[in-house]
Amino acid sequence: MKLKGKFVAFVVLLLLLLLAACSSETASNDDSEENGTEEPSNDGKDADPFGAYEEAITISIGQEVDPTDTSLTDGDTPLDNKYTRHVKEMLNIDVEHAFTASPSNYDQKVSLAIASNDIPDAMVVGPIELRQMVEADQLADLTGVFENYASPAIKEIIESTGGVALDSVTFDGKIMAIPNAQASADGVHNLWIRKDWLDKLGLEPPKTVEELQEVARAFVEEDPDGNGEDDTIGIAGPDASNKLYANFLESSNNLYGFDGIFSALHSYPGYWLEDDGEPVYGSILPETKEALGTLRDMYAEGLIDREMGVREDSAESVISGKTGIFSGPFWMPYGPITDAIRQNPDANWQSYAAPLDANGDYTPHLMTPTNSYVVVRKGYEHPEAAMKILNNLVAHESEHDAMEGGGGPGYYPIRLVYAPADEMEVTTVALREVLDGTKQPEDFYDMPSYKLIHTDVDTIFDAKLEPYDNMNIEYWNIDSNHFTRAYSALVGTAPLVDSEIKGVKSLIYYQTDTMESRWVNLKKLEDETFLKIITGAAPLDTFDQFVEDWKQQGGDQITEEVAESVN
Repeated sequence: MKLKGKFVAFVVLLLLLLLAACSSETASNDDSEENGTEEPSNDGKDADPFGAYEEAITISIGQEVDPTDTSLTDGDTPLDNKYTRHVKEMLNIDVEHAFTASPSNYDQKVSLAIASNDIPDAMVVGPIELRQMVEADQLADLTGVFENYASPAIKEIIESTGGVALDSVTFDGKIMAIPNAQASADGVHNLWIRKDWLDKLGLEPPKTVEELQEVARAFVEEDPDGNGEDDTIGIAGPDASNKLYANFLESSNNLYGFDGIFSALHSYPGYWLEDDGEPVYGSILPETKEALGTLRDMYAEGLIDREMGVREDSAESVISGKTGIFSGPFWMPYGPITDAIRQNPDANWQSYAAPLDANGDYTPHLMTPTNSYVVVRKGYEHPEAAMKILNNLVAHESEHDAMEGGGGPGYYPIRLVYAPADEMEVTTVALREVLDGTKQPEDFYDMPSYKLIHTDVDTIFDAKLEPYDNMNIEYWNIDSNHFTRAYSALVGTAPLVDSEIKGVKSLIYYQTDTMESRWVNLKKLEDETFLKIITGAAPLDTFDQFVEDWKQQGGDQITEEVAESVN
């Protein structure tokens, strides 16, 4: 009887413990709901990509702030502006700054945060920093967050990269960051040319490198601005803040470089290429030596800006009307062109898919569709908050310009660029169809991943004047608030729509292990050597010594690692 009584007591005690555990779990869940805490749902049933928190939460971020940016409205600050107020209104999230840094110092601040293991709740990083933080186990696993909280528009945009974006943030099967996705047009660097100068001198737009040289020579020697002085620049060169060419780590949005000239000569410096099934670095190939020789001759003849590499800002020479040709992506009206046109309404800047190669093909290098990421600190209570902030950005981006208050889009917290790979090409075709009357603006309203197209088609007649098929500058309303965007689409992107592009991709767009310790010095060696060769400060055969030094100082080992990575 005593043994039976002990057994019954044990069973009763076990039942009480089970009941207590269930009650504790229920109370914990209730407390979580009362505190407004949303844990990422594995099954996605309760996840709301746009849902506001019942109780305000705080997210501490690292943010890039340009001290020279004067676009904020009086009274607004980098932490209190139309973007942060919108995040608060829509999501009930308070944004705080763990740190801010200028564009030139932001990467350093991120590196210090990583090294000290004192990282904010969320911040934007590049591919190098992402890998460092994954290896240091500093990041939250965002697999469930992305699956359950990413908005349909963001998922569609990321899917447009063909798996590249998600692959870049997936480690051991886990999504460790939220990737951006960019329009492929950002990576193609067209030639922008003063067509009014071409017309004045009776010239046609150049197609080949040789024709480009002829046009540049005329722009330098034949006084296209008509002021009677020898003060015009044929081709702009990179200033102190830009590069001779884009590279595999920075594959888009290079300004005033020589990307097109290299590509037309089948040289792809800075890119990893395939040769007989093995990876090779484009900067050490014979084609690059040939291209450097061509640029060296052009510089010696005065066809390229004599102040390239040391000029503080090449945009100044474009805006002031002294430069006739430069290289850049479709969005250059957001750069110097709109200012140049408003200063001189006759400055008829047009964009061309040129120069072509010896076969008449347009063979530019292509960018990676993703190059920046939002990471979330491991242990942060609301990892889904970062995803919601990005959802809010994409859902309301076209409305932000109309919101009260100033400030450029860089003031949006943890902002990433989101655009379908073909965003600009689709936009250009849509605008053409609306202008020629074959479609109406409302035909393009239901395209949420093309987040600006609704506004684009609604406002095109405010910016473009008749005849609608003539893109010369006299047929534009340059005072329209929509001019810059429309000109970027109908002039800047037109060459990408109207030309067959035989683009070249890099085998990789990320660093290998040895690159993390050697690449800074190798890149410095490359940049300094090539600049000296082009400007005549070193003989062309210096290239051969550069190749030997590059291989000995880690290049051969890095090449082996690239081979392992891609095979």
